[in-house]
Amino acid sequence: MKTKLYYNESSESKFLADILSNKLKREGIEVTDEKQDIGIAIGGDGTFLHMVSENNFNTDILYIGVNNGTLGFLTEIKPTEFNEFTNILKNKDYKIENISYEEIKVVTKENEYYFKALNEVAVRDEYLSTTYLSVTIDETLLENFVGDGLLISTPTGSTAYNLSGNGAIIYSELHTLQITPLAPINNKVYRCITNPIVLPENRVIKLYPIERTKDLIILVDGKKYTIKNAEYVEIKISKDKLKCIRLNDFDYTSIINDKYLN
Repeated sequence: MKTKLYYNESSESKFLADILSNKLKREGIEVTDEKQDIGIAIGGDGTFLHMVSENNFNTDILYIGVNNGTLGFLTEIKPTEFNEFTNILKNKDYKIENISYEEIKVVTKENEYYFKALNEVAVRDEYLSTTYLSVTIDETLLENFVGDGLLISTPTGSTAYNLSGNGAIIYSELHTLQITPLAPINNKVYRCITNPIVLPENRVIKLYPIERTKDLIILVDGKKYTIKNAEYVEIKISKDKLKCIRLNDFDYTSIINDKYLN
């Protein structure tokens, strides 16, 4: 079993990485900087996202996170649990949960661009002015959206940016897409759906720039890309799933209660 540690630039994360590395080695678990069986992120959710992205969403790796950040929805292990955690890894006394990510294709007049997102993709007008998008589901028109933009999130991302748009929390074992409108306009000229929409995993969303919107800002898990002369953005759930290590007593209901109510 080979493990690789991913940590942010904070001195505390580096300190915890050294402690965990030594504990893993004492248990006979190899720590490597090369190809790994298990990736361990030490930090917040951003560190976990970086780990998955750096491995290009490799579905052969088992992922888990140590929470040294703030809210930490993706980072289950606490630094005080390192002894128990290393024993769990050594004995493979855990369960594996398959989680979804998004595949995003952006088509322009000249090129096609491909992205992957564990949390979400946000689509807005390049100049952050009013965004005009025709939205289709499996090529059937849903609406002509007018507002700040649209957010398409996974269940994992439902507790991230999506919550700021009053989106729903989706349990991670579901494989869905959620469309959340960002400041939709509703008046006698424009009518938009103002509530989030949750879609089954086999549906394909396409966003077509219309009217005054031509160039887009695409935010993929917080990374910004500017796309000129965009023809459409296609979003779907990947057929492959990431594998995350969960402790045997992992319970998402308890996590929601702990993160938001305690």
